[in-house]
Amino acid sequence: LSGWLTDRFDPRKLLGVYYGIRGLSLIYLPYSGFSSTSLIIFAVLYGLDWIATVPPTLRLSNEAFGDRSGPIVFGWIVAGHQVGAAAAAFFGGTMRELQGNYELAFLIAGMTAIAAACISLLINTSRPAFEPEPQAA
Repeated sequence: LSGWLTDRFDPRKLLGVYYGIRGLSLIYLPYSGFSSTSLIIFAVLYGLDWIATVPPTLRLSNEAFGDRSGPIVFGWIVAGHQVGAAAAAFFGGTMRELQGNYELAFLIAGMTAIAAACISLLINTSRPAFEPEPQAA
């Protein structure tokens, strides 16, 4: 579904919506009461968003860096994401050990996703002009 939407809508706006939903669902979770209904609501919202960011991110990479370099840039984005995910897991566990719950970890993750939603709307997709240096014969 996200790929289909990416073909038809501005990928920056899609990322804004996706990260916004992700952030709100993460902030919602610690206050949900953990009933079956509230967990289903969380699972649906978070689950719909889980891989949805991949197509618009790849399209933005290709638009900004070209079809040759865009996939390489996307690979670095994915690698950076893994480093961030590892750090989030570590610090989330540390917060749990120090505070006895995950509330602050989910709030920080949610606020970070909302910040990403706002920042994604500011992405510039225009390519910088490139003029090759003259070559000596």
